[in-house]
Amino acid sequence: MMLRFSECTLAKLDDTFQLRQVFESAMLDDWLTRTVELTAFEREALLFYQRGLKRNVHDWNEQELSLNFIGPVFSLVNFTTDQFNLFAERPLVGVFEGIEMRGEPDSMVASGFREPKKPYFCFQEYKRHTDPNGDPAAQCLAAMLVAQSLNETEQPIYGCNVIGQDWSFMVLQGKNYAMSMPFVATRDDIFDIFRILKALKQIITELVA
Repeated sequence: MMLRFSECTLAKLDDTFQLRQVFESAMLDDWLTRTVELTAFEREALLFYQRGLKRNVHDWNEQELSLNFIGPVFSLVNFTTDQFNLFAERPLVGVFEGIEMRGEPDSMVASGFREPKKPYFCFQEYKRHTDPNGDPAAQCLAAMLVAQSLNETEQPIYGCNVIGQDWSFMVLQGKNYAMSMPFVATRDDIFDIFRILKALKQIITELVA
């Protein structure tokens, strides 16, 4: 049996793998509330990107949203280090509980320089709240399950899915997963979104140390 990320829904993943969504997660809370300072330059850059988002978010397609907002925000975090890097639309294939799963997450942070090796963070983006091509949270979770199988450890896998201006963060450990309420990038939440992404870089640095 082979399962593509694009075929996944949360209900299908829950039923197939006996997953459980938890609504209280110390691990997710620790990530979302980690204290990270933003520089004056970062704040100014975020406000610049936000102005473009406010003007265009209802008209941009997915690629335009990625090129004009998501990509610049990720670049500002700078996930490129000697231990891990940010990759986009790379094939991600693995076997989870005997079922082959595959897809191409919009982005992931993984060990490796030229090619991804062990993924730590999976990211999925959608333009609209209703999309005929699938469920971004489920596709992100499917990628996180493959990442968990490739890591072969009990360490948590982190994720995020974006629908337009709404960013929801996710954590998977074992068969339990948790999702945050959306952070709205057209509001002051943009500073929290960036702080959380910077905190993610800190967490991954600690994991690979």
